[in-house]
Amino acid sequence: MTTPQLLSDEELETTAVVANNTMNRERGLTGVNSYARELGFDPVAHLAEQSAAPSWLDLCSGEGRALREAVSRLPAAAVLTGIDLVGPLLSSPPGRGVELITGSVADWTAPRSYDLITCVHGLHYVGDRLGLLARAASWLAPEGLLVAHLDPDSIRWADGASAGRTVLAALRAAGFAYDSRRRRLTLRGARRLQLPFVYLGADPLAGANYTGQPAVASFYRRLP
Repeated sequence: MTTPQLLSDEELETTAVVANNTMNRERGLTGVNSYARELGFDPVAHLAEQSAAPSWLDLCSGEGRALREAVSRLPAAAVLTGIDLVGPLLSSPPGRGVELITGSVADWTAPRSYDLITCVHGLHYVGDRLGLLARAASWLAPEGLLVAHLDPDSIRWADGASAGRTVLAALRAAGFAYDSRRRRLTLRGARRLQLPFVYLGADPLAGANYTGQPAVASFYRRLP
């Protein structure tokens, strides 16, 4: 098996597959093409149960439509943050309590903890997705919930062989749960993680994944 030329995260983010302007542009809060459908629950209803000042971080948030729609249904003290590599294309302001950041999730650090952290199909375009998951786990509130779509078939060893089964076992040992049918990864409660893998780089020419869209393959070496 031939290993493709691997790109660093900085190089990866200049490619057409990653620096796209379609990710989560049209996905709203509820309905057919929505966060509620992809996550399996209504984010607003979940947040309303958390506190009088709920907080939501959406990684790879695109236009931030779900955050914009959610803010009017949440208490005035709610904090909603979205970060996206391309950023919002709409000219209208995001709304009270919503901050939309244009930047890379690869080197961004959350300034606070969050009751809910989501990444709806965004990990498919992140190079070091395991590194991001480990950092995001530390951004959760004590009773917070992280939900992200993960395709284990796109995680590989240096020789190109699938690392998915080993990686899922390590994630489960760290406290994550994985729904293989919906390809949803969940974690409850903040924690600091050190997953036993070293990121080697990514291949943006890996082809389509289970969504039918071109995606990135991430390569790792397992620590002894």
